[in-house]
Formats: sequence, structure tokens, C-alpha cells
Amino acid sequence: MESSETTATATTVSSLSPNSSSSSPPSQVVLSPCAACKILRRRCAEKCVLAPYFPPTDPIKFTTAHRVFGASNIVKFLQELPEYQRADAVSSMVYEAKARLRDPVYGSAGSIFQLQKQVNELQAQLAKAQAQLVTMQSQQANLVAFICMEMAQSPPPQPPSQPSNFDNFNMSSPPYNLFLDETNPGSLWDPLWT
Repeated sequence: MESSETTATATTVSSLSPNSSSSSPPSQVVLSPCAACKILRRRCAEKCVLAPYFPPTDPIKFTTAHRVFGASNIVKFLQELPEYQRADAVSSMVYEAKARLRDPVYGSAGSIFQLQKQVNELQAQLAKAQAQLVTMQSQQANLVAFICMEMAQSPPPQPPSQPSNFDNFNMSSPPYNLFLDETNPGSLWDPLWT
């Protein structure tokens, strides 16, 4: 019975062949128990149901699931499932256990409710933004149509046929010569009232 039940904590010593001339000591491989057996302080059997899903490097994973579900329920649940579904079941149990520790009343349902509420709010905001976009596009189309109609109704501007007034502009002609009167330099500074 003892030979069939190999423990994961057993130390195996690899034997060296007598022909090898290596001076190194025989190597020892120490296999540690799974995180579940280590936390439960029990011997980890060779065919431990929990070992593939709770490695010794991640004890938090089992501790979290153990707090909410209990070790016997986890083992019973895994034994009832086929092998290919067990990894997903353990992930689900750990996720639900974390959610239950955060929110003991609603668990993961509370998180789902909050996420669904956010999705609904975002969908409402998206619908509002899309409606505003359609309104702005129709306003732009109306404005472009109005501008095209105005341009079609108004006659094209005629180029000027006669010279403008600025072409004949002369600073020496009245009334501009008042300020530039060189004979009476004080005329610029005379008071406007007396």
C-alpha cells in the first residue's frame, strides 16, 4: 500500500551509472506538495485531485477558494466534473470566491450588475451623440444648399470699369493741404475753441 502511494514530498535520488567518472554528488529532486495539501497540512497523494489546479507556487489561489467553498466541497465538485472542465471550474470558483470576499451579499452578481449599468449609460450617451451628429450633418447640408441657392440667384460681380477715387488722391489738394500748410506752421496747433 505504501509503494502505490508515492508522496510529492518524497526525495528521489537519481542513481549514477557505475561507468560514469563524474565527481559530482548524486542530484536530488524534491517535489513539494500542492498548495491545497500544504495549507491543509496533509500528505499530497500522487493522484491528488487538487494538485494540477493549485500549484505550490500560488497558495493564495487555494486560500481564497477554501475560505468561501471549503476544501471538501472543492474536491467533491472537481470529482464530479470531467477532466477537461476542471481548470475552468477552478478559475470560476476562485473568481467567485474573490467576488464574495469583496461583496459578501451579491458576490460576482454585484459586479455584473454594475457593469451592466455602465453599459446601459454608455449606450444612452452613444445614442445621444449619434443623434447630435445626424442633426449637425443635416444642418450642414441645409447650409450648403442655402449658399448654393444664394450664389445661383445673385449676379456675378462686375469688374470695375472706371478708376476708383484713390487713383486721383492728392495730398496737396484741399482739404488735406490745411494740415500741411508750410507758410503757417502754427495752424496745426491752434486751439479749436477760445
